[in-house]
Amino acid sequence: MAMAMEMENKVYVAINSDLHDGFLTLQWTLKRWNSNSHPITIVILYASNNICKDYVITPMGKLPVGSLNEEKLKDLEKFEEAKDEKILWRYKVFCGNVKVEAIKIERYDKFIQKFMVDLINGLKITKLVMSLTFMKPSSWKSRSAISGSFYVHRQKPEYCELFIVCGGKLVFLREGLIEDDQGIMVAKTRSMRQSFRDLVIKMFPENNSKLKNQSDSNSSSSTSNGEFYQWEKYKEEIENYFCQLLSTNFEEIGDFVADETVQKKNNITEIVITEHMTVQEKKDALRIKFMKIKEAIHVSKEEAKSHVEGQAKAQWAITLCIRRAEEIDGCINDEIAQKPDLKRELDATKDELSELHTEVEVTKSKLSLILELQRELSNKMQLSSLARSRAEVQVEKALKQRTDTLQEIEEFRKQRDVLRRRIEFCREKDAISNATMLMEPRFEYKEFSAAEIRAATDGFSERMRLKSGGDWTDVYKARLHHISVAIKLYSSADVDSEDTFQAKVKLLSHIRHPHMVSMIGYCSELRCIVFEYMHNGCLRDMLFSGNRGSKRRNEVLNWQARIYIVANVCTGLCFLHRVKPRPVAHGNLNPSKILLDRNNVAKIHGVRTPLSCDKSDIRSDIRAYGNLVLQILTGRNWVGLVEEAIMMDQSKLIEVLDPMAGEWPLDIALELGRIGIKCLSIHEDRELNMTSLAREVEKVKKLADEIVPNGECVVAKGRYLDGDEDSTEFPNFFLCPIFQEVMRNPHVAADGFSYELEAIQEWLRTGRDTSPMTNLKLKDQHLTPNHSLRALIQDSLKKRPTSTR
Repeated sequence: MAMAMEMENKVYVAINSDLHDGFLTLQWTLKRWNSNSHPITIVILYASNNICKDYVITPMGKLPVGSLNEEKLKDLEKFEEAKDEKILWRYKVFCGNVKVEAIKIERYDKFIQKFMVDLINGLKITKLVMSLTFMKPSSWKSRSAISGSFYVHRQKPEYCELFIVCGGKLVFLREGLIEDDQGIMVAKTRSMRQSFRDLVIKMFPENNSKLKNQSDSNSSSSTSNGEFYQWEKYKEEIENYFCQLLSTNFEEIGDFVADETVQKKNNITEIVITEHMTVQEKKDALRIKFMKIKEAIHVSKEEAKSHVEGQAKAQWAITLCIRRAEEIDGCINDEIAQKPDLKRELDATKDELSELHTEVEVTKSKLSLILELQRELSNKMQLSSLARSRAEVQVEKALKQRTDTLQEIEEFRKQRDVLRRRIEFCREKDAISNATMLMEPRFEYKEFSAAEIRAATDGFSERMRLKSGGDWTDVYKARLHHISVAIKLYSSADVDSEDTFQAKVKLLSHIRHPHMVSMIGYCSELRCIVFEYMHNGCLRDMLFSGNRGSKRRNEVLNWQARIYIVANVCTGLCFLHRVKPRPVAHGNLNPSKILLDRNNVAKIHGVRTPLSCDKSDIRSDIRAYGNLVLQILTGRNWVGLVEEAIMMDQSKLIEVLDPMAGEWPLDIALELGRIGIKCLSIHEDRELNMTSLAREVEKVKKLADEIVPNGECVVAKGRYLDGDEDSTEFPNFFLCPIFQEVMRNPHVAADGFSYELEAIQEWLRTGRDTSPMTNLKLKDQHLTPNHSLRALIQDSLKKRPTSTR
């Protein structure tokens, strides 16, 4: 800010060695800006009188530089420097108390105006006062001073204020004129003296197409072109002559100053002859004066000669101009003659313009309609873009909702898997509790009293009586020691003596298998046997249509559950046929003899009392099993119609599949149908046993497991052994979830599942902290021995190699 203020307070004054003009210029500057309230700093731009490269000015006139030796040149330079210092000192004294700075400018005539423009830009000059004589070159051509002033005025930056002072007065540069503050012209530039030249340019235009076209129409093209180029040549010669005239004619104020200065020099160099001079001195003075007179005469002759030549050239130019004026008059007359034709052409052109104007108006109206349509389309496009953006937002919301829904579905799937594993665990727990109940001494073939039986059945009340297929049976539901049981009464027709009843009790007490209905106790007085209670009743009620309208109508078996029931029955029947020392035949296998617990695990009951059986009895059981398989597939009680319908064409089985079971996989349904037909086709000469059937059924069950993951169907699952081992099925809860082998030392982890101790310890030792079953984080790593499951497994293993007891 301070620097800007300092630059605004500086006033640059450009002056030269002319003391009179310099004092007048400084006086005008001080009068305009200097005041006590706003002091200024004057920076003098002083143009020094440099020695010219070609000549030097001496009291004897201009002398060539080569005529002086180096010492005299140096002395002359020192003299000029001392002279400049003295002039600058006088300028500073003239300014009085005003702060003055000085900048010397080396003067070269050809570049002074360009140098001043560069100096203004370099010093960021905002106020410049320039004397008109500052731009005057050493050759005293004031024309260059005026043109230089105009050059600085045009090329200076806008922030610079230029003030030109002449004789102590402010002058203005306006359209080629230099005027003072009263509007009086002081001088004019070369451009104001161009009236003659303008006349020549008008008479000899560079591109006078009309004259050229006229000459083409009146004469041949070669003659007219020659005349045109000849007049072009004349025009250039006249312009050169005019320039010579202008160079000798100066009307600027500097001409008077130059003449006055030359007159002073002539007075200085004038030689006065006095009486005191010697004869030799007088002769020398007369000789010099004679030489000057002779030189003046020579100059006068040259001027007279040049005037004669100029007069001749002027006469020649006048003649040419007269001829050109006559030609132009002829052209004008021709144009006047052509004026009617041109008028007609003009009228025709106006008519065409009117038609074009009409067409333009029509086009404008069409364009306005198009623009209106464009605006409508633009509005519609904006609306569509807005609708599109809204639709995109809705799509994004829908995608986000879909993503959230998929995440929720994934969470539900995880929860479903956890629930399935918990259901499996609950099943295992129920099975363990049932097995434990069977192993407890108080329930192991306990003989109940008649009072206990009557109390449990409420005196054999009809409401405790169970139905099967809509018919009443001799089975009652009861509760003994807080456990649901089924009590079956045997009539004299079923058991004719006490020995027969005891034999039946003994037989049932030795049958211990997960897919055989277990006996809990008996009562000899009432001749009844206590069995475990099967919550879902018999298979006949679930399959056949006779019971479809009952209260359990919605409790249907899907195809996965039916496959597991086929496998469960096969396992139980295989167990009866493989007992030692003699196999046991069921003798009456049908859907009413298959009971289902709350998890739809199938168990066989109703084994006949005689223990002895032969191969025909085994084949009868196999045929009954085949018939049972087809009944499970179709949901119909075929009885003896199977051989007549299905065995003739196996593909007809697809048409009679039970729709209540859902959409059967065709390969699985056909495979089960093949197994059923195979069992029905058994003959005496063909060997077929339940062990081989168990392998085939196991393959079908594995196919179902591949289609539906474990836990989808609500039945308990076990595994079958290879042919080298015993094929009796082990319950799934006997198997370690990690090793998939029968556990020897089961322990309960924090997730509630039982594992082999070695397996779960190795699982935790590797750094895992999640459940192998649920994949959820374990609360702790405490392991609790499962003594009940261990006792059940050991008891099952002990009884495997033995037969009945």
